[in-house]
Amino acid sequence: MVLTPQRRGMSVKAAASTSPAGTGLPIDLRGKKAFIAGVADDQGFGWAIAKQLAEAGAEISLGVWVPALNIFESNYRRGKFDENRKLANGGLMEFAHIYPMDAVFDSPADVPEDIASNKRYAGNKGWTVSETADKVAADVGKIDILVHSLANGPEVQKPLLETSRRGYLAALSASSYSLISMVQRFGPLMNPGGAVVSLTYNASNLVIPGYGGGMSTAKAALESDTRVLAYEAGRKYHVRVNTISAGPLGSRAAKAIGFIDDMIRYSYENAPIQKELSAYEVGAAAAFLCSPLASAVTGHVMFVDNGLNTMGLALDSKTLDRSE
Repeated sequence: MVLTPQRRGMSVKAAASTSPAGTGLPIDLRGKKAFIAGVADDQGFGWAIAKQLAEAGAEISLGVWVPALNIFESNYRRGKFDENRKLANGGLMEFAHIYPMDAVFDSPADVPEDIASNKRYAGNKGWTVSETADKVAADVGKIDILVHSLANGPEVQKPLLETSRRGYLAALSASSYSLISMVQRFGPLMNPGGAVVSLTYNASNLVIPGYGGGMSTAKAALESDTRVLAYEAGRKYHVRVNTISAGPLGSRAAKAIGFIDDMIRYSYENAPIQKELSAYEVGAAAAFLCSPLASAVTGHVMFVDNGLNTMGLALDSKTLDRSE
């Protein structure tokens, strides 16, 4: 079946408002400060989380991957993101600070010479995790929300049987250990009652052929680390740590996997709720997890995938065809 926009259901822009100006039980994050690592454009989950936190009144600062920073800031200044910056109150989402950041490196001593001298990093300084945390401490002070929207596997298109040790460890470093590093460095900056949120994928639990290069292992590690960090950071910094297991989204980053469109169609045909996932639905879930409404929720993997994780049978499988 060809999946048309009409059949897919809600579009990316048709998101539920988290504005504190609404009625009922609003998510109110006015006065809260958030740092979000992993936003590189206006299409992915990181942007959607930033947008929903801003709708709820939070102040947003970003950590952008160093090689993507120049084009991100250029598009931001030139108004390329303005349509997706529009808030329910008529204003535009603003960022208090935009920092260069590469969460693969904890401190300057960890940066190899080939990276330090790489032209893609030229002109930027202080972009390791510890240096970025120091900048946030100086510019922002205490924060309330820490978002990890980071994942990378250089060999993601390779089956696990063909994945090199280097590629496997690189996937874990960028996608899993980076959360630990961020909580280590940003935890002391967080106000009690604050929240940490990351993004995972159900390849941590189920076999997703094509999602290789150690990325399934990285997501499993991320979920395990979420539980342990919920305990350790909860006791040490009095903050909560959760992760969102999102369904497939056709973001620019997801295109690197190579079969994201197939996964979107598969989800549409087989999930209990038959519509395409909106990034802003994931953003709304993150806003909830970062709000006082989720004050007793920690160490949790929250599925936001139209219920696909509950299904044990593919309804569109040819083996179910009884027409003959």
